[in-house]
Amino acid sequence: MSGCLKDKIAFVTGGGSGIGAATAERFAREGATVVICGRQLEPLRAVTERIKQAGGIASAVVADVSNEQQFVSALEKVASEYGRLDILVNNAMAFTWGGIEDMTTDQWHENFKTSVDGTFWGTRTALKLMRETGGGSVINISSICGNLGTAFMSGYSASKAAVVNFSRAAAAEGAKDNVRINVVTPAIVETPATAGMLSDNNSRKGTEKLIPMGRVGQPEELASAITFLASDDASYITGAELPVDGGRSAVLITALD
Repeated sequence: MSGCLKDKIAFVTGGGSGIGAATAERFAREGATVVICGRQLEPLRAVTERIKQAGGIASAVVADVSNEQQFVSALEKVASEYGRLDILVNNAMAFTWGGIEDMTTDQWHENFKTSVDGTFWGTRTALKLMRETGGGSVINISSICGNLGTAFMSGYSASKAAVVNFSRAAAAEGAKDNVRINVVTPAIVETPATAGMLSDNNSRKGTEKLIPMGRVGQPEELASAITFLASDDASYITGAELPVDGGRSAVLITALD
């Protein structure tokens, strides 16, 4: 490891599993002090223990990102305790599945509470905190569903599209204060959220055929991209959307065998 995040204070939402957990562990290996956030303590505790056993520094905070007061208070407490906040990863998400005709308004709104409202609250708070200490990096996690239409996931797709364009606007506002805001956009990644689909061999093979690299992504591969954007190596990058998807978003159709 290069130690590219040495002495940085990082906050990662949805840190109990998948991309969030892999990112927290990578951040710690790169020298950051990491605080992970989620709604359940046990998964967070397991991640922090792995980090500590590997020699890193980590702690957990239970907070619901879809609850403004809980989330903002958690961020402000971290900044107060450590003297600053250098990195925020808005990774937590929630979604509902179903056709548009059968979707209720409440189900539609459920897609936005965490992905959009939470990203807004986190970014707004980070802008204030990071400006006071000379800058920082916010990485918002979107999805290929925000760029390409996906049947039965209209609400989730709309919310992730909102994350991308919100991040561009936020980047334009934060640039003068050296607060960089970027987006990482995965396609299918092997996480607990996709375990059911990928456990079916036919479904997995069908998914892999759509990806030019011929396989689904791993959380650690997303963590590498997020780490780069969080680091000073990306000091002149803001307002960018980085696909980390094995080439899926680059093609209309892949080769058929």
